[in-house]
Amino acid sequence: MAKSPIYDALVNSGARMGEYSGVETALSFGDVRQEFRELTSGCAVYDLGWRAKVMVSGNDRVRWLNGMVTNTIKNLQVNRGNYNFVLNPQGRILGDLYAYNRGEYLLLDTERSQLENLLTLLRRYIIMDKVDLVDKSSELSAIGVQGPKAVEVLKALAIDDPGLEPMQLADVTWAGRAITLTRMASDEFVTYELWANAETLSHLWKALVEAGAVPVGSEALEKFRVMIAFPKYGIDIRDRDLPQETGQNHALNFSKGCYIGQEIVERIRSRGNVHRAFTKFHLEGELPAVGSKLQADGKDVGEITSVNRIPAENGEEALALGYIRREAIEGGARITYPGGEARPAESPVTMAS
Repeated sequence: MAKSPIYDALVNSGARMGEYSGVETALSFGDVRQEFRELTSGCAVYDLGWRAKVMVSGNDRVRWLNGMVTNTIKNLQVNRGNYNFVLNPQGRILGDLYAYNRGEYLLLDTERSQLENLLTLLRRYIIMDKVDLVDKSSELSAIGVQGPKAVEVLKALAIDDPGLEPMQLADVTWAGRAITLTRMASDEFVTYELWANAETLSHLWKALVEAGAVPVGSEALEKFRVMIAFPKYGIDIRDRDLPQETGQNHALNFSKGCYIGQEIVERIRSRGNVHRAFTKFHLEGELPAVGSKLQADGKDVGEITSVNRIPAENGEEALALGYIRREAIEGGARITYPGGEARPAESPVTMAS
């Protein structure tokens, strides 16, 4: 298993290490509940070494990638990015990624656990195109800085947000070192990513902690992910799921022209809906296992894909993510699972990618 590029910095900060998304990284720094609070009300710093970076170069890169993913690449301005699915011809989701226009090349950002399969798939469709894909993960990694105090902590290190909009990049310097500052899209939470080589990120990690950022591991990140109903590929999004079922409509562009799987996506749009919807649930009862079936009136109407206990004012709240048939929600049926009841949240997804 690959180690995070900033593995030593994480260990020196007291991390309990383990596997997350195909990489050995920090699971926790001792108090998961406090780490979760920093993500929502303080300033958290966390490793993103489980993300992969792929450079797409060549004269045909824009046209080629535009025909491979669900969002528009042709209209992507320099230093802007968007979220995409990669589909098979039947419209099923084979992976997800962020694509950024870096001027002379495109940069893809995805999970390390998806990298090998995505590279194999994408390279299969390079036929007569002048396109080259190079894995840059060993040269370019990232850390995240999140929370209402994030801007304050970054300013303490003389890293100023130049007015970034969601999914926009800015190349800046810190202590004479080149880094890229990225503002992630969020309806509610302030989230930045800092991209650089491993040596720079290790120094930056230490400086951020000294400036007041609290180290956070993947266990707290998973709680936060479930709380905001953010689906994870391989867990909540599988190769049997269709794009509109996931609720991630910001990954789709309906005016960009042809791409693999486009016919199915357009057919679903023209019909107006899908039968299943990705949803967040409030749980009452025992904590269910992932894969547990949801039932209404004795019939299977869905399944649970993620489950977690989330710190709350009066203890913990049990939440789950999963899919449920629309008629079960629209009809107001009582939804149960083995050991308890699942109440659909009013808004299935509260954060955009």
